[in-house]
Amino acid sequence: MALSQRDLLRLMESLRTADGIELMRVVARRILQELIEAEATAHIGAEPGEHAETRTTMRNGHRAKVLTTQAGDLDLAIPKVRTGSFFPSLLERRRRIDQALYAVIMEWYVQGVSTRSVDDLVKALGSDTGVSKSEVSRICDGLDEELTVFRTRPLDHTRFPTSTSTPPTARRG
Repeated sequence: MALSQRDLLRLMESLRTADGIELMRVVARRILQELIEAEATAHIGAEPGEHAETRTTMRNGHRAKVLTTQAGDLDLAIPKVRTGSFFPSLLERRRRIDQALYAVIMEWYVQGVSTRSVDDLVKALGSDTGVSKSEVSRICDGLDEELTVFRTRPLDHTRFPTSTSTPPTARRG
């Protein structure tokens, strides 16, 4: 979906007046929103307001979704459709935290940072909403499963050197 001249001017003005982290937030939000709208158009088979024979359904407004990133919270609008369902492939259902922040939260957990302190750290990174203790626990539950799979993986496909029981000969000087 191409931006109109008015949209481009408005975007340029918001970028000009934004500080560093706010600039990243504005750019990230705009890129994600444009990708979501383009995917919705492909899913529907027509642009908004376009009457095409390829259209499979109609748009029916948007619903809000907050995505927490390292640049802060991004307010996104997910298009709704009248029949069927649509959810953008670049986002994950029931996850409001981007992958980079997700990995940081798991690293903090592994390092022993308390779940309560993780919330404070996420807020310090720029998130307005933070992350709850239960969400940190839910994020890190997957770590135990991955560790179990790693520890119980078969090793019969690899040869390992065997140790010798005889000590090395002593050098005589």
